[in-house]
Amino acid sequence: MVPWIFLLLPFSQSVLAGVDKTFGVKPDLISRYVASKSGTWACLDGSKVIPWDFVNDDSCDCPDGSDEPGTGACPNTTFYCRNDGHIGASVPSSRVKDGLCEPQCCDGSDERPGVCKNVCAEVGEEYRKKRDEEHKLRRTARGSKIRSTYIQFAHKEKARLEEQLKSLEKDIESKEKEVERLKEVVQRTESISQAALEHKEKSPLFQALLTHSRALKSLQREHKKHLERENALGDILNSLHMAVLEAVRGWEELAGLPHINDVGKEGQNEENKDEPKKEEEQLEEGMWTAGQLEEELDDLFEMDLTSLLFEHEEHIKSPAEGSILYDVSAYLPDSFLSYYDDIKDTVISWLGLLGISNLESSAAADSSRAQQALSEAETQLSRVRRDKKKAEEDLSEIFIVEGFGAEGEWKKLDGTCLEKNTGDYTYEVCLFNESKQKPNNGGQTFSLGKFESWNPSPDVKPGTPEYYQKQVYKHGTRCWNGPERSTVLLLTCGTENTLLTVQELEKCEYQFTGTTPALCLPVDGGEKGKKASAREEL
Repeated sequence: MVPWIFLLLPFSQSVLAGVDKTFGVKPDLISRYVASKSGTWACLDGSKVIPWDFVNDDSCDCPDGSDEPGTGACPNTTFYCRNDGHIGASVPSSRVKDGLCEPQCCDGSDERPGVCKNVCAEVGEEYRKKRDEEHKLRRTARGSKIRSTYIQFAHKEKARLEEQLKSLEKDIESKEKEVERLKEVVQRTESISQAALEHKEKSPLFQALLTHSRALKSLQREHKKHLERENALGDILNSLHMAVLEAVRGWEELAGLPHINDVGKEGQNEENKDEPKKEEEQLEEGMWTAGQLEEELDDLFEMDLTSLLFEHEEHIKSPAEGSILYDVSAYLPDSFLSYYDDIKDTVISWLGLLGISNLESSAAADSSRAQQALSEAETQLSRVRRDKKKAEEDLSEIFIVEGFGAEGEWKKLDGTCLEKNTGDYTYEVCLFNESKQKPNNGGQTFSLGKFESWNPSPDVKPGTPEYYQKQVYKHGTRCWNGPERSTVLLLTCGTENTLLTVQELEKCEYQFTGTTPALCLPVDGGEKGKKASAREEL
């Protein structure tokens, strides 16, 4: 029996040894997972030295979690799936041994043996088939030809924006001159209308309105003082009443008498029923109620008496009394207004001296029209300046690597919306804008994130094909008792802009896949990407 025991001993030791020490380690780090001569091992960040047996023992010992690359025992770490026959991939350690087969780990190594099938052969074959089709697209130039039209669009858009900017600059210069001219007109008309205004304000009607307004304000001030005193007196009486009531209740309890408020209450209620209701005070027609005095009196005080005076004059003025000269500007084209303004003041002064024209009324009307024309001109100038600023921003974004690409190939797709109907929902992503989940049978539409960036991985260089194969959309509608919704859009070369698949990898974290001609590089431009992919494939 003893020899059999010795034969089984190595097997028992291998079981006790647990997971392989390099299990879950990226290929470029395997060389660092070697025990020292003393049987120890240093954490990758150098913060701690632990026994070699502690590596991949399902217990987190290193602060950086590097001692558990294959067990998921340490938070905020990654697990590497070798995926023999396909391309290796990394997943968060939180997904290791969670009972779910991660699509990135086609070999099933993220779960215990027997939980997930090894489908790397099939997945690898399908991947290579798609890759070959993509290369075929490039070779036949169908996808790259469409991409070239996107680049042509970007250059045309650049030329259009440059022409628009030139036109806007001329427009701004012209409108600035117009605004300055109208400011001078307003200053001249206001100097005339000021004298007229002072004369109008001496009228008996205006002085009477002013006196009434001041009297009402004085009455309101005294009324508020009386209300404050009345409220203060009421507070004092309430305090005295409560004090007396408490004293009476104490005496009643001490003497064993009924509460004074309960004595004769029934009879009193009967008497109250027979009492006639007080009639409301009848107000004369036009008189204000107490509520109106409380709520609307302040509005009356804020009324512009000067404007009211002008309105009164407009009301009583007969059209026959007005001079046709003062209405001429309403019929003149804008190009003649400046000439009209130059000669108008002289003519008006002579007509006023001769008593032919009403100088004061026309001066006020001219001032109002001039101010309105200035306001409209300033509004138009502001609008043109905003248009110029937006055109400058659009022009600066066309050929930026982190924006629409160095060649501007993505500008054509700005705002293009792609959809995928999955039955209950239709998923939509509008490129460079927002991703959404829309119910097909009624309900609320949820934002799955707004465009944040291209591929944010530090291992991917901006401007490379890999950089433009991923878009990140963040800060969507917050999930119930969860995070904000977000989307990762994975794109490949294709002759159409379309969505292929939709997955919810984690709670409220979505992954879309799709195709676009913008990624169909010419054959010579795609060779570097092919070599890089070949190095990753095992």
